Amino acid sequence: MHNDNKFDISGQVIAVTGAGGVLFGAVSKALAVRGAKVALLDLLGDKVEKLAAEINAEGGQAIGIGCSVLDMSQTSQALRTIIDKFGQCDALINGAGGNRTGACVSPDGRFTDLDLNELDKVFELNYKGTFLPTQVFCKYFAEQGHGNVINTSSMSALAPLTNVPGYSNAKAAVTNFTQWLAVQVKVDFPGTDIRVNEIAPGFLDTTQNHSLLFESDNRTLTKRGESILAHTPMGRFGNPDELVGPLIMLLSKAGSFMHGTTICIDGGFNAYSGVGPLNEKT
Repeated sequence: MHNDNKFDISGQVIAVTGAGGVLFGAVSKALAVRGAKVALLDLLGDKVEKLAAEINAEGGQAIGIGCSVLDMSQTSQALRTIIDKFGQCDALINGAGGNRTGACVSPDGRFTDLDLNELDKVFELNYKGTFLPTQVFCKYFAEQGHGNVINTSSMSALAPLTNVPGYSNAKAAVTNFTQWLAVQVKVDFPGTDIRVNEIAPGFLDTTQNHSLLFESDNRTLTKRGESILAHTPMGRFGNPDELVGPLIMLLSKAGSFMHGTTICIDGGFNAYSGVGPLNEKT
């Protein structure tokens, strides 16, 4: 029986931004376990250096690099460090992003009350924090002749959620950028094998958003948690490990003809129109 293991990522050098966070810290560990050499980039240098040490202690290969994805010189230096350490870089996963309380509509407020400076910061982190590293790494990928860019969007980009206009708008911009760039890299760098795709996670139960989904007893759903599950056909929240399989597909030969696409990892949230209850035939 022939088995060419199209899902093999061993030996690949993969840069992961936002690796100091829960989601992409877990992703980085999972990639290292499968033989990838992982460069962990995050503004919190101490945190990713510690994570890299843990990965190395368990037999993996990783380096932690303190880096602001909003700073061109720092990001360029991070790439040079990766090449000095591992000899090359094959892929960039843009995991850096997030939201700010000041960019959310408060329970007793309105969107007209929002501080535009706070919206700017959310948009800058999510959009510019994806655009800038992609510029830096794609220049290198073009010289190398191949590369792989994977961006991180959100369900909020595809089905805007109440109260988070800055985050929803910024992630929608990331999705538009992913599609635009998939075409542009072929215009700017003809003959190279550079692929661009993105994942769009749904609602994952992590330490960062657990309190938004569950009450203080850690069992009772909040109103928002109830609403999310009522619109999720699989009837549960996801976990960070469930991002790994789709990422491996995009990173490996299995995804060699995937370009400019968005993979929803959402338990069916994006597929449900909201018409009719999920638990009975209508």
